[in-house]
Amino acid sequence: MRSVLLISLLATAAVGLHAETFFDTARVRSVDPQYETVSVPRQECSRQLVNEVRQTGGEHQYGGAVVGGLAGALLGNQVGRGHGREAATALGAVVGAFTGDSVANREAGPRYEQVPREVTTCRTVNDMQTRVAGYRVGYDYHGQSYTTLMRENPGPALQVRVSVDPVVGP
Repeated sequence: MRSVLLISLLATAAVGLHAETFFDTARVRSVDPQYETVSVPRQECSRQLVNEVRQTGGEHQYGGAVVGGLAGALLGNQVGRGHGREAATALGAVVGAFTGDSVANREAGPRYEQVPREVTTCRTVNDMQTRVAGYRVGYDYHGQSYTTLMRENPGPALQVRVSVDPVVGP
């Protein structure tokens, strides 16, 4: 029995030591927006025409050597008799091939021309923007002035949590 009485007494004392909390309304005195500056990256691209030098031509043509060799062989075949004719035909083919190649590729050296080409260049640009980060709110509650930071503008009144604790001891 004594233990039940002791537990009841301790439970009553613990409830008495607990703070009482409730909600009330305070009058808002001032609301000042608080700003922050942030960097916002964006892509900035530009297009330009540049002249690119390209090599054209320069391909070796073999048709002149073939035609020249055939013509030289025909002419060489008209000269001499026997084995001399064979030698003249071979010599005419060789000389004709070199001559035909030289004539066909006289201006076949590499040529260069400028060709316009579009080039896109991009870079990251940081824009600075100012935006509202929150609000410094001044409010009055039962004759006392308070200040707090809030994410949103509370309007003319602000809900506050009030906690009441008993003072224990002298």
